[in-house]
Amino acid sequence: MIVLKCSNISFSFGTNKVLDNATFSLNDTDKAGFVGVNGAGKTTMLNIITGKYKPDNGTLFISKGCKIGYLEQDNGISNENAVLEEILTVFRDLIDTEKKMRELELQISNEKNQVELNALIKQYDAISYNFARNGGYEYMSRAKGVLKGLGFSENQFNLPCGNLSGGQKTRLALAKLLLTEPDLLLLDEPTNHLDISAIEWLEEFLLNYKKSLLIISHDRYFLDSVTNKTIELEGCECTEYTGNYSAFIKKKTETREIQQKHYEQQQKEIARIEAFIEQQKQWNRERNLIAARSRQKVLDRMEKIDKPRQAPDKIKIKFKSGVSSGKDVLFVNSLAKEYPSLLLFKDINFTIRKNERVFLIGPNGCGKSTLLKILAGVLDATAGNVEYGHNVKVGYYDQEQENLNEENTILEEVWNTNEKLTHTQIRDTLALFLFTGEDVFKKVSVLSGGEKSRVALAKLMLSGSNFLLLDEPTNHLDIMSKEALESALKEFDGTILAVSHDRYFINKLGTRIMEMNNSGIIDYFGNYSDYVSYRKNLKLSENSQSQVKLSDSRLEYQKTKEERARQRKLEKRLSDTEADIYLTEKEIESISEKMMDPAIQADHVALTDLYEQKQELANKLNSLYALWSELLAGKLE
Repeated sequence: MIVLKCSNISFSFGTNKVLDNATFSLNDTDKAGFVGVNGAGKTTMLNIITGKYKPDNGTLFISKGCKIGYLEQDNGISNENAVLEEILTVFRDLIDTEKKMRELELQISNEKNQVELNALIKQYDAISYNFARNGGYEYMSRAKGVLKGLGFSENQFNLPCGNLSGGQKTRLALAKLLLTEPDLLLLDEPTNHLDISAIEWLEEFLLNYKKSLLIISHDRYFLDSVTNKTIELEGCECTEYTGNYSAFIKKKTETREIQQKHYEQQQKEIARIEAFIEQQKQWNRERNLIAARSRQKVLDRMEKIDKPRQAPDKIKIKFKSGVSSGKDVLFVNSLAKEYPSLLLFKDINFTIRKNERVFLIGPNGCGKSTLLKILAGVLDATAGNVEYGHNVKVGYYDQEQENLNEENTILEEVWNTNEKLTHTQIRDTLALFLFTGEDVFKKVSVLSGGEKSRVALAKLMLSGSNFLLLDEPTNHLDIMSKEALESALKEFDGTILAVSHDRYFINKLGTRIMEMNNSGIIDYFGNYSDYVSYRKNLKLSENSQSQVKLSDSRLEYQKTKEERARQRKLEKRLSDTEADIYLTEKEIESISEKMMDPAIQADHVALTDLYEQKQELANKLNSLYALWSELLAGKLE
């Protein structure tokens, strides 16, 4: 059954056309992803569906009785309510009914008149039946379950909403929306402000959701997991595809290639016919003109194939390190960060080697971004130390863009940190990031989140760093920009440590994942899919601490780390042994020279003493050579 049908919807802001004959529909079983570049008009379309905007042209059909749920920017959260109190406003009718039931119970217990008592019992039975049927006995557990799923702990349930951050209020508003269970649920970037565990919970919730969904998201992993249909908004028009995001990309690529081939073939045929017509006209005989008119009619009747719409411009990035670092890039030892009354983390230990692409994941608030700031030198650690390897040049991408000067123009911001480059070189670089013409003179303060991200990436690209510290680099980027960033980082000849909640991004690039929690850091080899596989195979031990057993892959990684440590010890012992051999040989040479002295040769006691010293050193040298051979064999194994 059709829940929503948009037919030939057009809409403009002044002279700026946003939608033009946009058409699509949703059935009650559809879970659709709504995709397109930033600024394409996706949120505008949601505002038309909810009635906030009225279309210039076209019709909007919504099935009778369809309840629409949409998370507004103004989330309507009351700062006076506690978190649990606020979410329970969704169940106000059930709470009122429950109150009425308590009142009836009291009346029934006190009523002496049998007729009145029977009437009260009948009323109570009807109310309690509806109460149970509408989920009255589950609403409290449902409310708490959704809050926990979206990252609220029980000790936050009584926290006043006025004390929440903007991201927490958005999560609370999302929790309220999910609990209302609308027939058509409209979600605009629902994974913003969620950590990976909360995103996974939301995926599971939406997979089990029995009604229709329309989701705007740049989270490709999320779209792949949840959706069975994709609607693309491009060039003010909508195109529908069956399947999730990956299926849509494959189908769109195939369709574009086929359309381009057919277009080119038809253009060749049109050119051939037009050349024939022109030739016949030049000959200017009656039969030639008849032939020309005949071919012109064929041309006029021909159904022309449209040239495939040119894909939107995408940013072009190429990271290249200025110098090559040593094999060991970073050593972190016993690192801790503590604020007054808050220990953020302690005993953080890890090593990163050249060309690794390491992703740091963990729940919100565990200190991932703070750890990156310490590594970048923006913050000081409370304890422990950080040591960089030989020739390491660090580049830092801050998700909050605090390193951008709001008063600078885009041109000034990039040029100030790259003064050796010419004006033309800076303009050419900015053009790669879609800043052209007068755009480069915009102040940083007026830029959108996505535009600021592109400025920061341009600066990072020009830095020539061989070790990139990236804090949520895909935030604010549309899907095309994310794909460009992925390709650039995959070809990067340096080392990467990144904090990210973008599982598709991690999957494409990750060679190692470090999971950060209260116990420190757990290492996993591979990308996000490998990490998920490892987690499924982990089993809790039966001891009181419920330690997690190592998977085979983690054991393999542990063995690799131990082997590296063994090799380093071997190399040190080998170096020390070679130094001992050199010194012992020098001592033997010195004694041999002394024994050649005529005065020593005449002194039998002195000569005997030197001979015995030489024999001891010779025995020591033989032992050192034997040890050297064993160490060398161990190193080469």
